[in-house]
Amino acid sequence: MNVVEMHGIYKYFGDFCANKNVDFTLKQGEIHALLGENGAGKSTLMNILYGLYGHDEGQILLNGNEVHMDSPSVAIENGIGMVHQHFMLIPQLTVTQNIFLGMEKETGVVHKIKDLDRRVQELNDRYGFNVSPQSLIWQIPVGVQQKVEILKVLMRNAKILILDEPTAVLTPHEVEELFQSIRMLADNGYSIILITHKMSEVMTYADRVTVMRLGEVIGSVNVKDSTEEELAHMMVGRDVNLERQIQPQPTGGPLLEIKDLHVHNDKNLNAVNGVTFTVHAGEIVGIAGVDGNGQLELGEAIVGGRKIESGDVRIEGSSVAKATIRGHLDAGLAHIPDDRLAKGLVLQFPVKQNLIMGSQRKAPFAHGLMADNKAVTQHGGKMVQEFDIRPHDAEYLAGGLSGGNQQKVILAREVGRDPKVLLAIQPTRGLDIGAIEFVRSKLVEERSKGKAVLLISTDLDEIRSLSDRILVMHGGRFMGEVSADVDIGKLGLMMAGKSEAEILAASVGKGGGEK
Repeated sequence: MNVVEMHGIYKYFGDFCANKNVDFTLKQGEIHALLGENGAGKSTLMNILYGLYGHDEGQILLNGNEVHMDSPSVAIENGIGMVHQHFMLIPQLTVTQNIFLGMEKETGVVHKIKDLDRRVQELNDRYGFNVSPQSLIWQIPVGVQQKVEILKVLMRNAKILILDEPTAVLTPHEVEELFQSIRMLADNGYSIILITHKMSEVMTYADRVTVMRLGEVIGSVNVKDSTEEELAHMMVGRDVNLERQIQPQPTGGPLLEIKDLHVHNDKNLNAVNGVTFTVHAGEIVGIAGVDGNGQLELGEAIVGGRKIESGDVRIEGSSVAKATIRGHLDAGLAHIPDDRLAKGLVLQFPVKQNLIMGSQRKAPFAHGLMADNKAVTQHGGKMVQEFDIRPHDAEYLAGGLSGGNQQKVILAREVGRDPKVLLAIQPTRGLDIGAIEFVRSKLVEERSKGKAVLLISTDLDEIRSLSDRILVMHGGRFMGEVSADVDIGKLGLMMAGKSEAEILAASVGKGGGEK
C-alpha cells in the first residue's frame, strides 16, 4: 500500500527548475532512501512533501487522497514529521520538556510533568530508544539527542518520518542502535524516508531507494536487487570508485611533528590534552572521532589559527608553534579548512583571485607592490582546466559555484603551493559523490608525491579508505592508533572513549581474543 504518492511534481525558483516531472512513492512499513548529488532536487522534493515549499505542478496523495500541503502544520496534521540534520533542541530543558514544547493542547494545567514523563517513557520503551525522560539535553550524547528528535515527531502522531542525514555526527555503535529503532518503527507500520549520502547505510538499512539527478528521478529500485556501484552510476551518470585507493609504499622522514600539544577551545576550556604524533613523508594519517572532541581545535592550532597553550608543532624539523598563519605557509604547510565558505574563500572575488590567496604578494603574481594580472589570469585558466572547476571560467565569482567546485578551488590553491605537509579538515563534508571521488583522489596523489597528509574527518568510510594509519580522538586525547582494516566495532568503542588497553582487557575478560 502506498502511503505517499507524488506525481508529476515541478518546482521552479525563477527560471531554474529544481524538480522536473518527479514521481515518488512511499509504501507503508518501508525504509525508503533518497539519493542524489548536491543540487539533485531531493531536499526540495522533501520540503514540498513537508509543506515548506509549494509546488508549481503535480499532485500529492496521502493514502490515496489528494492533499494540498500548504504548510508544515498541514503536513503534521496529516501524520508527516521531519527530523532535520541540525538538532532543534533546547539544551537547558529535559527530554520531556523538549518533546512537548509547543504542544499546548497536550501540556495544559491538567497535565503534570510526571504524566508527560510517563508518556515519553511508554513511547521510548515501545521502540527501544533507551532515552531517560528526565535527562537534560546538554547532558546526553548526540546519538541520544537524535532519538529525542524522532520521539518529538512520534509524539505528534507522525506515521511518515522524513530523516535528513540522521547519522552525520554519530559513532558506528550509535548508528547501529538508531537503525535498530528505525527498523522497529517500520516493522510496526511506520514509513520512513531516509535522506543520506552514505551508500553503506542505504545498502545495510534501506528497503528501496530512489535516485535523483539534476532535478529528475533516474529510477527507484529494491536495495536487495542493486549494488553500490550501480547506485553510484545512477547518481552521477558514470562509474565512481570510492574504494580504498592506496597501496603500501615506503615512507620518508617526519615532516609534521606534534609534541605534547595543549590547546583551549572558544570557552577557554581544554580541547586538546597532551597530543603527540608524527606524520611522515609519503603517508596519510587519519584522525577519527565524533565532532566536538578536539579535532577542529587541533587542526586550527597546527595551521596557526589557534593559540597553543603548550607543546610544539614542527614542520620538517623547524618549530612553528609561535608563527603566524603566513609563517606556517612559508614553512611548507597547506590547509583545506573545515568550512570552505567562512574560512576558505572570498565569495565576492573571482576564482582566479581565490586561487592565489596567500601567494598574492609573491612572484609570479606580483612584482614588488605591483600585481601581475596577466600571470594571475594565466594561472587561473590553467588551474580551472587541471582541476575541472566548472564553469571553466577563471573570472567567475566563487560565490556562484556549487559546493563541489568551491572545494576544488581550495584544493587547487593548496596543492598548487607544492607543500611539504597538507592538512585536510573535513575535505568532503557536504559534497556529492562525484566531488568526493575527485577530492580523495587528489589527496592520494599528494601522498604518492611524497607529501605528508594529515586527514581530520568524521566520515569513517573516508578515514578507512584513505589512511595508512588511524589515530582515534576522544575528549581531546588519543585513544590509540589502529590500521585501516580495524574492526568497525573496535573503532566505534574507541571513538566513544575506550582505550585499546580497555578494549583488549574486556575481550580477554569475556574469554575472547582481540578482533
